[in-house]
Order: sequence, then structure tokens, then C-alpha cells
Amino acid sequence: MPTFDQVPMLDAELHTGTGKRAAIAKEYMGYINQLQEGQAGRLQPLEGETVTAVKRRLGTAAKLIGKELTIKRTEDSVYFWLGAPPRRRRRVARDES
Repeated sequence: MPTFDQVPMLDAELHTGTGKRAAIAKEYMGYINQLQEGQAGRLQPLEGETVTAVKRRLGTAAKLIGKELTIKRTEDSVYFWLGAPPRRRRRVARDES
């Protein structure tokens, strides 16, 4: 008879991921886990990669490990740090009638 264990969903996702996509996600999780409060990271895409792809991969990795990141991009780099970006408030147009 098999042994049954309950495991957190994150553990299941990390241990069952295979292939290039899972390897990339683990790499980006490593970058995020290196950060401490008050520190920021910078990633520069390699040749053949885009800044947009790096930003998307960072966001995906952060969601997988349950961390809130602020991610900002420049022309050739992606900066990121722990913590959610401040929410913007929308201005409500006043009805002038």
C-alpha cells in the first residue's frame, strides 16, 4: 500500500517541474531569495533575451514562492526589490451637472 503525505502546493510545483521552463523558474527564485530587506537586485538580459522576458520571469518566480516584488525596467536592465509597489489612486471625474 502506498504512503500518503500532504505537502504544500509550492513544494509540489517545484519538485514536479521539469525541462527548461522549470530550470529558469528555479534560477529566478534563487535571485529573489538572495535579497534581504533594503536591498535591490539588477538583472541584465543575455544576448538573445529581452528585458520583457526577464521581467515576466521574475514576476512568475515571485508568485510561485509567494513574495511581493516591485519590478522596474530600464532600456537594458530590470531592477527588483522586496515589497509591493505603491497602489495608484485613480481620480474620479466630478459630474458638473
